[in-house]
Amino acid sequence: MAVAYRKRSIENVVKKAARQFPAVIVTGPRQSGKTTLLKHIFAKTHNYVSLDDPDMRLMAAQEPKLFLANYPPPVIIDEIQYSPELFTYLKIEIDKKRSKKGQFLLTGSQSFPLMAKVGESLAGRVAVFKLLSFSYAEQFPGNDEPDIKSLKQMTLRGGFPELALNKRLDRKLWFSGYLQTYLERDIRQVRQIGDLMDFQRFLELLAANNGQVLHLSNLSNDLGVAVNTVKAWISVLEACNQIILIKPFYKNKGKRIIKSPKIYFLDTGFLCYLLGIENKEQVFKGTLAGGLFENVVLGELIRKFNNNGELPRIFWWRTSYGDEVDFIIERNGKISPVEVKMSSRINKVMTRGLSSFSLIFADEIKKAVLVNLADRKMSLGNKMECVPFKDMIKTGLW
Repeated sequence: MAVAYRKRSIENVVKKAARQFPAVIVTGPRQSGKTTLLKHIFAKTHNYVSLDDPDMRLMAAQEPKLFLANYPPPVIIDEIQYSPELFTYLKIEIDKKRSKKGQFLLTGSQSFPLMAKVGESLAGRVAVFKLLSFSYAEQFPGNDEPDIKSLKQMTLRGGFPELALNKRLDRKLWFSGYLQTYLERDIRQVRQIGDLMDFQRFLELLAANNGQVLHLSNLSNDLGVAVNTVKAWISVLEACNQIILIKPFYKNKGKRIIKSPKIYFLDTGFLCYLLGIENKEQVFKGTLAGGLFENVVLGELIRKFNNNGELPRIFWWRTSYGDEVDFIIERNGKISPVEVKMSSRINKVMTRGLSSFSLIFADEIKKAVLVNLADRKMSLGNKMECVPFKDMIKTGLW
């Protein structure tokens, strides 16, 4: 059964970019709606071709000039990562008519290899966006009062459009198929994976460590594989937009690079599937509850950046004496510490990390925020505010 198109929050910024740049590329995980987005916006103005088609892929690889002659601009080229040879020829075509905007609209599912080619060939000629699975507002448009029921539903099923919009689809079967396709195609294209069963065990172990500091040696020991193999697998998951590494916050930016990051999954439905969570009643219960809610909030923050056409600048912070803040957001020269608590109540223990951070970075803070499940916003004094999840969805944090 066909599902009606659901408006995406990134639409306006993509349209704007197509009026300013010769090329636009939308990256993101498979099944996040990249093709549907571009087809919906540009169906009346652009032709369409997909390199998922083996014949088209072969032509693009062996006869790029002929391919572009058969599919001249304005055109949407889907799954561009399958034919990196095209980028050099796209540059030539763009430079012939540099003043014409929105000539080539591209999609791709593998960020790192793809962006390396984009940087080499199309620097200054292309606007780059990332489309993840649905945000809360996209999944529940018009819901001005997010409640725990819809929050559980979104967390369990995730935001991939097909699964989110068609409630009749069995989520376990859907994610099982997604995982197998993902393993057999995208993963092996980015890097050769020897034992797929080992990699699937790695995914499940990574899910159990979601929201935790990434310790490569621990993962290596638990799996019985080399540390370099674990590094490679992490790299693959990042490239395919399945996970994100959140680096620690230091004023010295060099330290951010060398210190251990925290790891999060970019879709909570896929995370719940890997954790073996099977129904809504299990979602926010037990030891995983706080981590899942933290992951939901992070997902909303990342999508807010992406849908504005901005790179997410989100970090985490911990002192040597134990004070910690879940997320530090850098934006417009200001920083905002954000603590996430799966609770409808507030106490001083919850704001200890925020208070500590605020004392150290008082001159640079825009505001400190506690995100929880309270009924209403309230000031906590000294640039500190409680923002309920429902208000975060309606008005955002910035």
